Amino acid sequence: MTPPPPPKTAARTYGVYRPVLPVTSPRDPDRMVYTGDADGRCEIFTWDRSTGTGRQLTDRPHGTLLCALDAEDAVWWFDEDPGGSGAWRTQDFDGGPDRPALAGVPYGRPAGLALTEAGTVAVGIRDPEGFSVHLGRRGGTGVPVLRTKESGTLCDLSPDGGLLAVSGPAHSARAVTLLAPDGTIVDVLSGTRERTWALGFAPAAASLPEAEAGTAPASSSATGPAPGPSATAPPSPPAPGSSPGRPLLLVMRERDGRYHLGTWAPGRGLDLLPWCAFDTETTARWYPGTGRPRVLLRQDRHGRSRLFTADLDRRELTPVPTPEGSVLDAVPAADGDVHFLWTDAVNVPRALSLSGASLPGQSQWRLPRFGQRQDLWTPGPDGPVHTFVTTPADRPAPYPLVFLVHGGPADHDRDAYDPMVQTLVGSGYAVARVNYRGSTGYGPRWRSAYSEGVGHTQVADLVRARAELIERGIGREGAVGLCGTSWGGYLTLLALGTRPELWDAGVAVKPLADCVTAFRHSTPALQALDTALFGGTPDEVPEAYAHASPSTYASAIRAPLLVVAARRDAKCPPEQIEAYLDVLRAGGVAHELMWLDSGHDGYDGADHLAVITRSLRFLGRGLPPAPAPAEPSSHRERG
Repeated sequence: MTPPPPPKTAARTYGVYRPVLPVTSPRDPDRMVYTGDADGRCEIFTWDRSTGTGRQLTDRPHGTLLCALDAEDAVWWFDEDPGGSGAWRTQDFDGGPDRPALAGVPYGRPAGLALTEAGTVAVGIRDPEGFSVHLGRRGGTGVPVLRTKESGTLCDLSPDGGLLAVSGPAHSARAVTLLAPDGTIVDVLSGTRERTWALGFAPAAASLPEAEAGTAPASSSATGPAPGPSATAPPSPPAPGSSPGRPLLLVMRERDGRYHLGTWAPGRGLDLLPWCAFDTETTARWYPGTGRPRVLLRQDRHGRSRLFTADLDRRELTPVPTPEGSVLDAVPAADGDVHFLWTDAVNVPRALSLSGASLPGQSQWRLPRFGQRQDLWTPGPDGPVHTFVTTPADRPAPYPLVFLVHGGPADHDRDAYDPMVQTLVGSGYAVARVNYRGSTGYGPRWRSAYSEGVGHTQVADLVRARAELIERGIGREGAVGLCGTSWGGYLTLLALGTRPELWDAGVAVKPLADCVTAFRHSTPALQALDTALFGGTPDEVPEAYAHASPSTYASAIRAPLLVVAARRDAKCPPEQIEAYLDVLRAGGVAHELMWLDSGHDGYDGADHLAVITRSLRFLGRGLPPAPAPAEPSSHRERG
């Protein structure tokens, strides 16, 4: 059966697609909920694969992003305002009224949701008072378990509801905190010497044999976004020598330049698995409903992805076959299948399964395929810098060149479809996406390489890549621009101000622009990140913030500049944008400004389209165009 078409057919020339897999019911693998396109906005949909029917569940002016599905097939979705604050609500999979999910939880930003098959629910929330975790049952009243001013995220709740895992910054003294339902601290895993991440509790049936539990800690390390709460499954026979009912938490720890998988159990502590270690960032999820403990691992390596299955009982690591490219998400299903979201530079993300079973939420749009791609490795002081280069196929080099700078900083550019890349290449630009030092996907040494200072190290890598692209005849001198969002916007502004002679146009979308003002108005989580990155707060190390801040160098900018900012942005708040603009005005620096009435992560495709359109027009004025092709492109549309 094929997934349902978009429920509305209003005439428009764009759609939205969130690259996240559908959430599958813990009891019925045919029932799924996902975030899909509804008239150019992200909204929540249900789909029943057995009948081929689906429906749109939410319809909100600013869109809806987050959803989950509990063991009784109630759909959870986060009802947030344009600023990102709100509360969870629920609705039956088959329809009916929506209701508040858990009373007594403060109105705030989502910070984790964990659902057990027995019906116990844990909700993490961030509000002006800090971070809190609340425990209860759907439709009931939440009981506060934890409230703190420190940064935190709810990772998971054990299947029996008796243990909560809360994640702090991976480098902190409280990287992982294990709590009882009454708030008692059971254990704390520190990340101060070895960064540590919690990844979720095992299903009720999975636990380690005693022989494995006695393994001494070995070299270990791990990163990657913590997956959502693991689904629980009906009990199955325990593995030989296991201890049924004992919670088992999956953990990654970074040690000796590698990321190691490990497990934690009460009374035993953390054990690392020396046979399951990786040289670049890797994350993992438990297989649900299995008699022996198995884990699905996704490794990001050099801008591409690999999947593995780890059998913890047999100590076996087995590759999972996927096409070359990037796997943006991967989830083991209750029926033993594996769902994964695959893409490469010229193919839009597609939700696939190893079994070939269809999945909902696929893009219905036919998109043109532009350009040719290549990998470029440029020598640098900490190793070669990897750049994905996409060039027009219908006109000769050299081309006007745009550096599309990724955000993060703990992120990386992938061999993945990007509509901005395709838009630029289709308009005659070459596009360079640089995985500068500090990017993930190249190991812990690369991720922590800031030898030339925060921001300046990354700009130095952009400059090296620029020189090689010009030398190779790919880019054209006098027609080189920068475009970035969030941290990528920060590097765009910093590069324009510190190396003004190299750039001919710049677009900074929702950027970090003034480091001190941003810290003063930011969230606790981002303040903790900045404190670790700079080695202290602005009051403690003011010179470090000043050295890294784009506002310090704004008056030196020569190139045309477009700044796009959001009035409700909590990550790159508008106050620091205004501070940066004041410096531009005082220095007489010409610039254009575009304000959006949205948050940092907008869910409305109209805003994204407006930014792409404005950016393309602006770059077109600042960068001399390449000669038009003599004949129409021979590249046909692809489904």
